[in-house]
Amino acid sequence: MTTDAQRNGRIAVVTGGGGGLGRACTLALLDAGWSVAVAGRRKEALEETVALAGVDPGRTAAVPTDIRNPDEVAALFDRVRRQFGRVDLLFNNAGAAVPRRPVADVPFEDWTRVMDTTVTGTFLCAQEAFRTMSSQSPMGGRIINNGAPSAHSPRPDSVAYTTAKHAVLGLTRALSLDGRRFGIACGQIDVGNVAPVDGSPQPPAMQADRTMAVEATIPVERFTEAVLLMASMPLDTNVQFLTVLPTTMPFIGRG
Repeated sequence: MTTDAQRNGRIAVVTGGGGGLGRACTLALLDAGWSVAVAGRRKEALEETVALAGVDPGRTAAVPTDIRNPDEVAALFDRVRRQFGRVDLLFNNAGAAVPRRPVADVPFEDWTRVMDTTVTGTFLCAQEAFRTMSSQSPMGGRIINNGAPSAHSPRPDSVAYTTAKHAVLGLTRALSLDGRRFGIACGQIDVGNVAPVDGSPQPPAMQADRTMAVEATIPVERFTEAVLLMASMPLDTNVQFLTVLPTTMPFIGRG
């Protein structure tokens, strides 16, 4: 049976959907009428995301996936093709966070964890999306990579995270160029400080002069609205880069 989402080209894959921004975007896409396969390493968290949506089970799939593993990524997209028939949107959201440390003190394990998840994982998912989107009918689709202001300007003691997000920026540009002949649009969203979804206070952040300050935040809805805007564009239009952040957040002129 063909669903409305399939007919309208609204089948999405969201990585890192077991919590945080990935969960928020999954719920927003489902609320907007998309069918969504949500991926992440924690099965229980993915199932909780799906349960929170409260939609027809046929519109969702919770697929435990370690995006660092090419076989698991291939299995994720195979599951989506079998259940939904196509892929119209990939939101590459998953990443890895490690404690901030001076360059000389960064453990090799922290470096590789961030690179393997944020860079390699994003590439592997984009690669599988390309394989699907370039061969389906009608051909094409959209990839949105979750970048960060640090893809353009770093914070202190964030060498692994900053390097990984710069790599995502380069990947976004390469995918955007290589996707043209297949009708695949690729853009990047860079989001600033989002208020903690659990209502806890915003912790202070290190400034360029190494003082600490509590910075302004935006509600998560500003982020999901921006992702939905990018996702809603026809494929002849691409939002290449979109930065959404509190007006007073120290980003422009950082440092």
